[in-house]
Amino acid sequence: MEVYLDNSATTRVYPETAELMMKILTEDFGNPSSMHKCGVTAEHYVKQAQEQAAKSIHVLPEEILFTSGGTESNNQALIGSALAKRRIGKHIISTNIEHPSVGAALDFLEKEGYQITRLPVNEMGIVTPEQVVEAMQEDTILVSVMMVNNEIGSILPVKEIARAVHKKDPKVYVHTDAIQAYGKLPIHAGQLGVDLLSVSGHKLHGPKGVGFLYVKKGTLLRPIIYGGGQQKGMRSGTENVPAIAGFGLAIEKSQKDLEERNAKVAALKDMLVEGLTALPDVVSHSMGAPHIASISFIGVRAEVMLHSLEAEGIYVSAGSACSSNKKRESSVLSAIGLPADQRESTLRFSFSEENTEEEVRYVVETVGKLLPTLRHYTRG
Repeated sequence: MEVYLDNSATTRVYPETAELMMKILTEDFGNPSSMHKCGVTAEHYVKQAQEQAAKSIHVLPEEILFTSGGTESNNQALIGSALAKRRIGKHIISTNIEHPSVGAALDFLEKEGYQITRLPVNEMGIVTPEQVVEAMQEDTILVSVMMVNNEIGSILPVKEIARAVHKKDPKVYVHTDAIQAYGKLPIHAGQLGVDLLSVSGHKLHGPKGVGFLYVKKGTLLRPIIYGGGQQKGMRSGTENVPAIAGFGLAIEKSQKDLEERNAKVAALKDMLVEGLTALPDVVSHSMGAPHIASISFIGVRAEVMLHSLEAEGIYVSAGSACSSNKKRESSVLSAIGLPADQRESTLRFSFSEENTEEEVRYVVETVGKLLPTLRHYTRG
């Protein structure tokens, strides 16, 4: 049996999405900037996807900016707004558990003379509105707080943070990296109160290499990619029509029966956590997100357990896929105060609607068989 439990890294594309993309690649392959029939057809696909994306978070289609994925969306939000507001101030607030695509963008801005405040989270991976407001200064221009942490699944109080920030200073922008929340939690951008929101396509059975950034109407933003002026000059470059259209279809499919699908996923996660933590010296750090389980197998290094599971057809990850190629401990697990023996033995199991109870039982049974042997060799 093969069991794929690394859905927070990427998901399998919906078959309908792949079919639509192939049709556009081979038949409706026009450039959406062209004025003839082929171009008009391509432009229609882009506009349709824009409407599908907008509907999913209850915003206007013109507030959707397509990007090459979550990393670009986060970079555009942070760097674009920082550049647009640099005459007003250069202070930005974030947290110490953000995704590398936020953290590295902030590092860049820091080198450019911006002041970055990285707030610590508690043992649940949460930063409070009070912490954010207390950190605000007269020259604060932006607050960026993720909605769901990609390693432990903590759900941060973005709505409350946005409300508190805007109450103190309505001119300060609030950005949220919603990449691990979108398609898992219902999102209403207006009720959330954010000015900028990032999404990636391949986390919800859409293609890789596409995402979008919600930019609230009236938000000042400088482009970070220049050229032919596509997307109203905000993101130059010929639109990736097959990926955008495929993304739109995946959005539409993922929004149907969202509560029911997420209830199923949450039940599978709970089943896994209950089964694994019943084993000796297995500890869960799984927080509120329905699809992410963070588990420590004390006495066995994460890489050893990962490859042992891989040999049994089970695919998981040791933290974020975007930083797993780096030989270093997870900054997220350090931030929530885990002891070293738990940090170095933690794996992430992440679910999608395609997973089953049979798969979970197989994982629990397999881990139960592997653990005594792996611990014996480690202690030996």
